[in-house]
Amino acid sequence: MEYRNLGRSGLKVSVLGLGTNAFGSRANQETSTRIVHHAIDSGINFIDTANIYSKTESERIIGEALVGRRHQVVLTTKAGLVKGEGPNERGSSRFHLQRELEDSLKRLKTDYLDLYQIHTFDPYTPLEETLRTLDDMVRAGKVRYIGASNYAAWELMKALGISEQMGLSRYVSVQPCYSLADRTVELELVPLCLDQGIGIIPYFPLAGGILTGKYASGATPSGSRADKDPNFAKRLVDEKRIALGEQVAQLAQGLGYSASAVSLAWLMQRPAVSTIICGATRVEQLEANLQSIDVSLDAQSLASLDEMSDPFRHSTPFATYRLP
Repeated sequence: MEYRNLGRSGLKVSVLGLGTNAFGSRANQETSTRIVHHAIDSGINFIDTANIYSKTESERIIGEALVGRRHQVVLTTKAGLVKGEGPNERGSSRFHLQRELEDSLKRLKTDYLDLYQIHTFDPYTPLEETLRTLDDMVRAGKVRYIGASNYAAWELMKALGISEQMGLSRYVSVQPCYSLADRTVELELVPLCLDQGIGIIPYFPLAGGILTGKYASGATPSGSRADKDPNFAKRLVDEKRIALGEQVAQLAQGLGYSASAVSLAWLMQRPAVSTIICGATRVEQLEANLQSIDVSLDAQSLASLDEMSDPFRHSTPFATYRLP
């Protein structure tokens, strides 16, 4: 396993991380626990969750799975998206974040987080309030590092400027949607991260399964995320992205690898990428993703992947999550 610094921080993270939004929903506790343990045994040390995944079940299951193994992982969770119907059950106010942090720590059975991420930009709360709250959490020893998710480039740069001006803890990472099928972050966010030393943590690196080739010709495999989640299935109507998945699968076949492994290997070589969030609902799926570590893409293959995915630098983002 390869380990990289998370941005310009000294924190080392595995280049392949474990995404857990299926834990407690599409993967039951027993299966999820096996996935966590197999990930750790395979060298993965970065585990990503959020306070809203599977209605908090993801955090609870991870907490149980990490009993006796907490010290082996870089554990991160998020808060900021809509948690409930109350007026203070969303956003990144001091009120909401402090309560959500304490609840997450209890579910995760730990007294600290290695990385605490704001799940999306909050236009209704001053950034000064959010960043001061996060700085207090770091000073209290409950959080080691802080990161952002779903921030636009200008929002992230504004936050970095405020942190520098006020002497507050600084975001070390940002988590955007990023893959061969969505390269929109390369226009502004990636150059910013390179300039400011921010680590990129891509989510949806396989575009919800499109880049595995399993949705070719309009197929919807039984048990897939599109099959289980009608809202997610709406993302799969883009014929151009489906066609890209077929192209990647064809190239990968010629190289002797799976389309998933090639897609992840391409992303691992993109500038500023620290670790990639890859979910799994079965141990076998995790094992397939781990094959990307051993994929070696030559210059011609990289150029082909760049060319076929270039239209998605200027396309509509595959996914982004914002407060209503």
